[in-house]
Amino acid sequence: MRVRRILLTVALTLSAVLAAWAFWLEPASLRVETYAIELERLPNSCDGLQVALLADLHVGSPFNGTANLERVVRRTQEADPDLILLLGDYVIHGVVGGHFVSPEPTAQILSELAAPLGVYAVLGNHDWWLDALRVRAALESQGILVLEDQAVPVEASACGLWLAGVGDFWEGEHDVDRALAEVPDGVPVIVYTHNPDIFPDVPKRVTLTVAGHTHGGQVRLPILGRPMIPSDFGQRYAAGHVREGGRDLFVSTGIGTSMLPVRFRVPPVVTILVLESGQAQQ
Repeated sequence: MRVRRILLTVALTLSAVLAAWAFWLEPASLRVETYAIELERLPNSCDGLQVALLADLHVGSPFNGTANLERVVRRTQEADPDLILLLGDYVIHGVVGGHFVSPEPTAQILSELAAPLGVYAVLGNHDWWLDALRVRAALESQGILVLEDQAVPVEASACGLWLAGVGDFWEGEHDVDRALAEVPDGVPVIVYTHNPDIFPDVPKRVTLTVAGHTHGGQVRLPILGRPMIPSDFGQRYAAGHVREGGRDLFVSTGIGTSMLPVRFRVPPVVTILVLESGQAQQ
């Protein structure tokens, strides 16, 4: 009987610790993680380019109010990236313990972001569910360019870089061909979007595709992996660097939460990509 009580006490204590970790400690944390990625189609003139990815801010989800957004902006600026890409889902719908924060104050805080090559955005499914035009107007009123199935050359880029923003796979038109229509052949181009499920449609001439949306499943269990990913491809595009058919994708696990305010072994993260040229030096 005593052994049973001891085991029960240990089990209850462990459960309480894991619950505190998953529902409080980890969701309230914030990391800045740097990844070096070698890219076959990145010219040597782009070698070392640093790109910050901010995905799934979900301002208003638990532990993700405007004060935390200010912390995210501050930590991003401290990383001193060359380029900042905002990957959608600035607002939140349907998370336990959350509250609605309108896109206007969110955009005002995001306007404090600055990088030598600029700050660019796309919209996510939650932004569409609220009001895509309103979210876009809020961002663009603060000087943040939103690219939806559009591409632009990156001014002041020594390597001739282009950016192509592709609309959300669930709610936007997500026309990859239209997004790339004006991009000259042979130039480095980064496709950025919200949902990584567009990746099979991205042609090989694209240097890198980046996305968010999955939250990395919010939970990553030993052995079982990530039991719930909002993707038609399961865990295939759940998180991190994916190389497939000679093409490269990076999926950021993001910052906020949706549905349940839980993160377990998938902490909120500001992602910094360091792009390395895979081309031989001439």
